[in-house]
Amino acid sequence: MTGASYDGTASALSFVTAPLPLLHLVLGLLLGAWTLLFLARIVLTWYPQVDLSQGAGRLLGWPTEPLLAPTRRLIQPIGGVDVAPVVWVGLISLFRELLVGQQGLVTQAMLRAAANSVA
Repeated sequence: MTGASYDGTASALSFVTAPLPLLHLVLGLLLGAWTLLFLARIVLTWYPQVDLSQGAGRLLGWPTEPLLAPTRRLIQPIGGVDVAPVVWVGLISLFRELLVGQQGLVTQAMLRAAANSVA
């Protein structure tokens, strides 16, 4: 066989690294959307008369309440203010930065895969 030889590791690496841009995009969008949902929950704590079990409130309560309920058991309201959504905004922001931020794990894996494909 003349010319370039077959390198099995290169094709295996391309198989693993090919979905990284899609993973990066999906994780970024999901974590960003989840942050917005929790920010909306923070705003709604100012309006306790809003019922999240009816109407459009269901769209806000359904993805956030499974995390907020156990958090409320661990962290009691401070001065009558529910701080559980604030805790989750901080945690999700941390996860987003660790995974898809400028120095995030997925971002760095994607950059290394791109550098290895060029070399």
